[in-house]
Amino acid sequence: MSDLQFKAVLLEISNQLSPDELDRLKFLCGNIGKRDLEKIDTGIRLFQIMTERCDLTTTNTQYLTDRLKRIQRPDLVEKLNNFESQSEDPDQPDEAERAKLDIATGVIAEKLGKPWRKLGRKLGLKEVKLESISKMHPTDLEETVIELLKEWRKSRGAEAKTTELTEALRACQFNLTADTVEDKLKAMQ
Repeated sequence: MSDLQFKAVLLEISNQLSPDELDRLKFLCGNIGKRDLEKIDTGIRLFQIMTERCDLTTTNTQYLTDRLKRIQRPDLVEKLNNFESQSEDPDQPDEAERAKLDIATGVIAEKLGKPWRKLGRKLGLKEVKLESISKMHPTDLEETVIELLKEWRKSRGAEAKTTELTEALRACQFNLTADTVEDKLKAMQ
């Protein structure tokens, strides 16, 4: 999906926010400075600041989704989810491989921790992308690893394979994690 379509969804969400809901959203955005918050008088302005801070992108709407859930606007969450599901790349691995990748992602996110950047580099992600990922979830390593693997899957498209993931883990000397992934995959069969 294009940037224009994403902005159209954000505009639609902004138009459906009451002033009270906008105030509650602003309150939940603790990482935005007080001066910036005081200048925000529309949802659009709030979304612009979220975008500038890399909290909101066409491929990562989790930050906004979490806050919309907290102000009890499931209808707006649904609009964002619909956009994300429409924007997913049709160039994906087959269903069996996607299931394997989902299992591998869960295991790696649980086991990896701080050296996630090393894996990201081994998987071929650029330093700029790794920095962007680290800013999305600065305090949650599991979510950071999930985002890393999501970006890798997106970059590889239909070529994303669990074997490539386990090879990268082994190349980084994360053999225990690679073994755990392979064990879970064998148990799945």
